[in-house]
Amino acid sequence: MTEIRQHLPLSRAKALPAWTLLAAGAVTGGLLGGAYGVVKSPTYTATSYVIAVPTDKADSATALGFAQAYGRVATQLAVLGDAQVWAGVPVKTLQSSVQTATSPDAPMVAVTATSSRADLAADMANAVSRSLTVHANDAKADTHVELQTFARAIKPTAPTSASAAVTGLVGASAGGLLGGLLLLVRPRRTTDETGRPASVPSPATAADVL
Repeated sequence: MTEIRQHLPLSRAKALPAWTLLAAGAVTGGLLGGAYGVVKSPTYTATSYVIAVPTDKADSATALGFAQAYGRVATQLAVLGDAQVWAGVPVKTLQSSVQTATSPDAPMVAVTATSSRADLAADMANAVSRSLTVHANDAKADTHVELQTFARAIKPTAPTSASAAVTGLVGASAGGLLGGLLLLVRPRRTTDETGRPASVPSPATAADVL
């Protein structure tokens, strides 16, 4: 009796239609993904831009080179130390929330900040851009390149993080994929497990024995 009970779950798994695993995985994944999108705090992103302008003693190529250098030092402690005062957040928050990007064709630096608050994202981006501009212009007499504000970051009106609908779709896709993988490794039914009663051989006749 114990052996029969142990084989019951296996038999039931074999008897399930193939589409049930896919459907169950997709529904479960969709519910989990949607719940994650609802519970997770939204993320806002704001970007400010500064541009390197050559003086009379420099050219555009020099400005482009210094823009690349400024993009690398914008997230260094020397710049963030002043930016924390204007942003009103610790340096560690700026280090984890601010990123910079430069272009190989234009002498421009993009400073992007992310936060769960829309106003704070804009404040951090503008604070780092301001601090970078001050530090760069302190050495303008030596570099012959001036850093100017090109566009200030504005308070974002919508979050950039994925909505609950998007996370739900992603979860449903992942759940369906997992269900498909389980379908591949699911034990298959054999001809002896079709539920038909086993045939009993009839008694041999005298002619068969001879």
